[in-house]
Amino acid sequence: MRTIAVLTSSDASYQAIRADTSGTLLQRLAGAIGTVVAYRVLPDEADQLISQMREWVDQGIHLILTTGGTGLGPRDVMPEATRAVIDREIPGIPEAMRQASLAHTPFGMISRAVAGLARTTLIINFPGSPKAIEQLWPVVLPILPHALDVSQGKTQHEK
Repeated sequence: MRTIAVLTSSDASYQAIRADTSGTLLQRLAGAIGTVVAYRVLPDEADQLISQMREWVDQGIHLILTTGGTGLGPRDVMPEATRAVIDREIPGIPEAMRQASLAHTPFGMISRAVAGLARTTLIINFPGSPKAIEQLWPVVLPILPHALDVSQGKTQHEK
């Protein structure tokens, strides 16, 4: 069973000023490839985001999907928090996401989302917009089963 955690970075959702529709959407979408075993909404505070991701990595969660905090705002810190946790960056995933987003909006080029591996846990940053998540999920979904299998040592590359 693939285990998945969803982490929302949003001051407004953390303070219950705004519902976390992005995190809820990611949980629903992620159900297609595994079981969501953890979900958390945290403020845009790097130390708290880092701590939560490290806790899930220590628990052996297979996939962490984050939403929010990837833009240019002064409190957008998810990419920095993710880089503090991962051992190896996977630039192709956010590159593909940015490229796909440009078909819908020029603002895709200012996304700072990152993806990478922390030990065997795959971490992918998504934007905070539910509309953007709906547009980008089909871009990421086809590679997830293979990426998760390889990161867990469950598949061999063809020779």
